[in-house]
Amino acid sequence: MAQVKTRFAPSPTGDLHVGGVRTALFIWLFARRHNGTFILRIEDTDQKRYKEDSVSSITSALRWMGLDWDEGPEVGGEFGPYFQSERLELYGEQARRLIESGHAYECFCSIERLAQVREQLIANKQPPGYDRHCRNLSEAERAAKRAEGIAPVIRFAVPLDGTTVVRDELRGEINYENRVLEDAVLLKSDGFPTYHLAVVVDDHCMGITHVTRGEEWISSFPLHILVYAAFGWDAPVFYH
Repeated sequence: MAQVKTRFAPSPTGDLHVGGVRTALFIWLFARRHNGTFILRIEDTDQKRYKEDSVSSITSALRWMGLDWDEGPEVGGEFGPYFQSERLELYGEQARRLIESGHAYECFCSIERLAQVREQLIANKQPPGYDRHCRNLSEAERAAKRAEGIAPVIRFAVPLDGTTVVRDELRGEINYENRVLEDAVLLKSDGFPTYHLAVVVDDHCMGITHVTRGEEWISSFPLHILVYAAFGWDAPVFYH
């Protein structure tokens, strides 16, 4: 086994809850069992729900339980900064890299249009999602949108056919048809990443080898594996 490196990456939107504590405990124990490294990373890209006192509350709770970290806030480390809000330039660079390789594209759709698309899909008894309206815009059309002052989001270009196979160490292999996956937003118009971009970039750049997270992320698992592949990076081992 390669040198184990795990991370606990809470969002500072409130106090730690029991589910987060349980995950942190498993990750910490796994790292300590294998003489590995345990990182604390603060995923503070959700600025609307950010609570100023949450970081100190989280770190205090972890220390109270004896869960020390080898890299992260109050400790430092060579792979910092460990606050995602301080890594925006990196996310922007990586998003542009995906555009250049054809794995992502700019989307200029308004909130109103997206709402209309969602309503129409639901009315037609189809899964709600994005209709890829901006995926094949010409460079001239994109330039015209920019000239109007429209700040785009960046979406991932999911393959339109085929199957993505992911492996979860608890559940084995899971197959997803690419046609049912959405072209998810990776970078918002304000320059902040969504979870889908930030988590992949950070886990790769920080050398994370094993990821343990809640089962609510299984539905996003194939997207993350596709993003890893688009970058040409090896994915960590996953446990949901």
